[in-house]
Formats: sequence, structure tokens, C-alpha cells
Amino acid sequence: MIVRRPAGERGHADHGWLDSRHTFSFADYHDPSHMGFRDLRVINEDRVQPGRGFGTHGHRDMEIISYVLDGALGHRDSMGTGSTMTPGDVQRMSAGTGVRHSEMNASTSEPVHFLQIWIIPERQGITPGYEQKRFENAEKQGQLRLIASRDGRDGSITIHQDVDLYASVLNAGDHVGLSLRPGRHAWIQVARGAVIVNGQPLEQGDGAAVSDETALEISATDASEILAFDLA
Repeated sequence: MIVRRPAGERGHADHGWLDSRHTFSFADYHDPSHMGFRDLRVINEDRVQPGRGFGTHGHRDMEIISYVLDGALGHRDSMGTGSTMTPGDVQRMSAGTGVRHSEMNASTSEPVHFLQIWIIPERQGITPGYEQKRFENAEKQGQLRLIASRDGRDGSITIHQDVDLYASVLNAGDHVGLSLRPGRHAWIQVARGAVIVNGQPLEQGDGAAVSDETALEISATDASEILAFDLA
């Protein structure tokens, strides 16, 4: 079963400096029918104006992943970590017992476009941590590249939950497949472009919840970039 989450039905917040689309309930957007999927709690598509961003604020007990699509995102946190991320960079911050951080557009002239993803950790009270790795388009081109996993295999970043996160960059006509073990679920998020997943068309910004399927066949109908979550 594949249930589409249309891009146009997402929550929307326009703060001037920030344009944010919420796949699931977040901040002032509350929809009891879209509170997350399995351990996936947040997917926000954020566009931040030049020189602006999220000032220092705190989190606890959440795995927070940033996936940059365009522009440059600056990060600072109370663990002493500082970095600037550009397309291809993936960041994981484990909030655990508590961390404070800021995320700012590192450019004074160009907007930054990124996905902010929250995953509920397998346990509370872990020691806060940070990890950042780069995955070039060549690694994702025409295939599903593992970018995050519980065991950090294949060079992926490590997250504290039984979730495998894949990214793929596809040309029109490309096909990729994802096998799902019994009892597993999936979420597909189209960052850009358009794809067909087991016959279900998905466009830019769309997501899809997948249950009771053993395999996914993903075909690109346009130049596309997608994320695929394999969830318990």
C-alpha cells in the first residue's frame, strides 16, 4: 500500500526570511492525521533568505538530519561544532540530553534550500553528538546511496534508530529499486523532479508512505532527486 502525501497539502509557514513546508505537524501547523510516519517525525522543506536563519535554540531527544539542496548552510552548536554545508553534505545532530544550535544561511546574496528531517531516537538521554559527511552526485547518480544508518555501514552517517536513509539523483528514464524485508515500511520524499513509485506518480515536494510492500520500483519521469527511508 502506497499513500501519497501531496506537496500542496503540506503545512506552510511564511516568515518572510523563511519559507517552510511541513510534511508532518510542526510548530503552529497541527494535523492529527499527519503526525509523522513510524519513527520519522519531521520533514521540513526550508528556504532561507540570504544572511538570515534560525537563531540559537535548544532540542532534546531527537535525531536531526540536514540535507542541503541549494546554497550554503552554516551550523554552530553548544558542542563546539561549526561547519558550512553545501549540496552533497549531510549532517546529523543527536540532541540527546540537550543541545543548543543555530542554522544560518551562510551567503549574503543567495538563498539556501534544504530539508530538515527529525527521527525519533531508539532511546532517550543519549550523549549529544554531531556528524557530517559529503556524498557527491556521482555516488547517488542512478542508484540509491545509503547516507544514514544505525550501524554507519558503507560510509553512511550514524543515527540512533533502526532507519536506513538513501538518496538518489536520477535522470529522466532512470530506474532504481528498493527491497523491503517483512514488516518494514518506507517513506519516499521527492526533493525535486518527478518519479513513479510502483505505479504511483509523485512530483516535487510529494511524499509517500509505504506499507505491506516487499519491493519498490522507482522510475524517474524527469531529472529528479529523492530520499528513501527504510523504517521499522
